Amino acid sequence: MADILLRGGRVIDPARNFDASADVLLQGGKVARVEPGIAASAGARVIEAKGLWVVPGLIDMHTHLREPGQEYKENIETGTAAAAAGGFTAVCAMPNTLPPNDNRAVTELMVCRAREAGIVRVYPIGCITQGQKGENLAEMGELQEAGCVAVSDDGKCVMNSEVMRRALEYARGLGLPVIQHAEDTNLTAGGPAHEGAASTRIGLRGQPAAAESVMVARDLELVALTGARYHVAHASCAETVRLVREAKRRGLPVTAEVTPHHLTLTDEACAGYDTSTRVNPPLRSAEDVAAVRAALADGTLDAVATDHAPHSPVEKDVEFEQAASGMIGLETALALCLELVDAKILTPAVLVARMSAAPAKILGLPGGTLAPGAAADVTVIDPRAAWTCDPSRLRSRSRNTPFGGRAMHGRAMLTIVAGNLVFAEEKLIG
Repeated sequence: MADILLRGGRVIDPARNFDASADVLLQGGKVARVEPGIAASAGARVIEAKGLWVVPGLIDMHTHLREPGQEYKENIETGTAAAAAGGFTAVCAMPNTLPPNDNRAVTELMVCRAREAGIVRVYPIGCITQGQKGENLAEMGELQEAGCVAVSDDGKCVMNSEVMRRALEYARGLGLPVIQHAEDTNLTAGGPAHEGAASTRIGLRGQPAAAESVMVARDLELVALTGARYHVAHASCAETVRLVREAKRRGLPVTAEVTPHHLTLTDEACAGYDTSTRVNPPLRSAEDVAAVRAALADGTLDAVATDHAPHSPVEKDVEFEQAASGMIGLETALALCLELVDAKILTPAVLVARMSAAPAKILGLPGGTLAPGAAADVTVIDPRAAWTCDPSRLRSRSRNTPFGGRAMHGRAMLTIVAGNLVFAEEKLIG
């Protein structure tokens, strides 16, 4: 493995409060030095990074890779290739596969396939309950031993309060975070859109924001009872923000994430019945978007997570109410979040913290910093690169994005995992 010297970039490492022009030397799969004026050793690969950001590798803590069972939508190889192109050096694979990741065999399969692909790091997340049925707890200890870094029934909410209490208690003993897809299904009743003026006008059944927030409120009381680590997946509404903010003031071990699409789109995007805008939780009101943006900026929401959810035309080229929920996001997330930097909602350092340092801290993962001795997981970003999203050119196996044709600014130019180049724009490396 040859040394890599990234020369003259703006190094942004929020975990160390470092933001300055410097060189970064990678040796033996580790960060060796970060300082100005590093001399290149014989045989080192020198990459000029002037005008670019050099940051700890981005980490997506909420990705659907669809393997095993739905490889026609995505598999670990195509999903991790998309992740690398998006600047992600690690992704966490959600457990709603077929069969669900509720046992050691499925976890080990995912770990093996990720190793064979050899692109980015893949950390499986196991089920909370067997078969995601919300009834009997999965063998969390076995899942953890096989490689799972958290548990979740994502795609389904753990509706039974007693089951959720026991899950929190069990997970606490193992030190595993519990990630909740907060949705009171008695309130959502299959509604494909946010309950509001837009859904009324276009004739779609709506689900209220309260369907999310009432479940978060319940869970926070269970967290107070059990002391377990609890993480809110894809927070989308103002009331959830208020609840999480208050829980943190109470000292509860609570974290939360928000998706790029909930930061950049409102429920008005559904007006054209584009099924790629059908997501769960649904796109919310402008007031909710403003609330989650402010919460991401002030740290109430800890992380950005893509909720990358590939679907084929079989699931998406149907009526809006019949379409599967979800959109792909690994290759558009960075550019969408950079729009918040351009709008002065986030600083570059806060953006990097939310997309790298925070996910690493929440899940206890390697990376999230460029401190000497840390894993050589690095993303090099051109914050000004202009490009247009063309779904046909994305590396994901699926094409379900509402951002086709959107003018983007900013993208990953180089992605390095353990000192190996896994993605590079040709104009950067020649």
